[in-house]
Amino acid sequence: MGRSTQPVVFTSGVPEPRPLDVRWIHGSPSAKHNTDPDIQVHAYDEHTFILRQNMAINYEAPFLFLMFGSTRAVLIDTGATASAEFFPLRRVVDDLIGRWLAGHPRDGYTLLVLHTHAHRDHIAGDGQFADRPDTVVVGADLNSSRKYFGFSDDPDRTAQIDLGDRVLECLATPGHHEAAVTFYDPHTGFLLTGDTVYPGRLYVEDWSAFVRTVGRLIEFAGTRPVTHVLGCHIEMTGEPGVDYPVLTTYQPDEPPLQMTVGQLRDIREAIDAIGDRPGRHAFPDFVICRTDTVQGSGGAVADPPLTPVRDGTAILP
Repeated sequence: MGRSTQPVVFTSGVPEPRPLDVRWIHGSPSAKHNTDPDIQVHAYDEHTFILRQNMAINYEAPFLFLMFGSTRAVLIDTGATASAEFFPLRRVVDDLIGRWLAGHPRDGYTLLVLHTHAHRDHIAGDGQFADRPDTVVVGADLNSSRKYFGFSDDPDRTAQIDLGDRVLECLATPGHHEAAVTFYDPHTGFLLTGDTVYPGRLYVEDWSAFVRTVGRLIEFAGTRPVTHVLGCHIEMTGEPGVDYPVLTTYQPDEPPLQMTVGQLRDIREAIDAIGDRPGRHAFPDFVICRTDTVQGSGGAVADPPLTPVRDGTAILP
């Protein structure tokens, strides 16, 4: 006889923001002596988990998101390291799924793996799920993403991913990367913005697309109850306008991961202030780096030769 398949009762109505005053693992002065877990797991609620990769394993230290619905779970992004020995993502995810199913027994429960975009530090762990039963891994590249979400026919559509009584809304949000996707979860009110918006260096490969995306996110957030805007990295320090150097593996003075809709508007104002100027532009809560530019006049420095590409590999002068 099969186990219960009773729907899980998710929060109805307007989601209330829960505190996210988490002390995230943030590296150590000596990576050799780092004692942090390979993956930090924070339970936002019993159906929603935020994971962070150990900075000693990869300086990118990306955040990942695991959310449960009545019929399947979704893992958004798979981190910066392929090796299960050094980054045991599948083991951690399987353990969390096992614990969740122990409290909510059901047969035929599946896992869906999606991505915010296709840069290496967000897809490296995909291979750990390649042979996992009852699992679908959707490619992060532009063609796979467009096909899965239906963006090929209508890039402005709002796609829906039904996890079972919990339906995510998905937007194509290019600018940082051509295949970038932003996810909205009505259960928590999370707006998951990947590398498009986070407290750090916002690398922009397509300026016009980025400008349009920021405007669309602000418009979208104006019609939904957004509790937290959550990207996939923290790179700023506690000092306004100052970020940690690239390749840093110890960040003891990080600001919170979560941002606000008000900070989305700050990015819009920053875009207006930057105008057509190339290079790197620091603001209190983020740094905008125009990687779609070339050497400017008067000795202005463009970003491509000097800043790291958001794929886990630094391009240094």
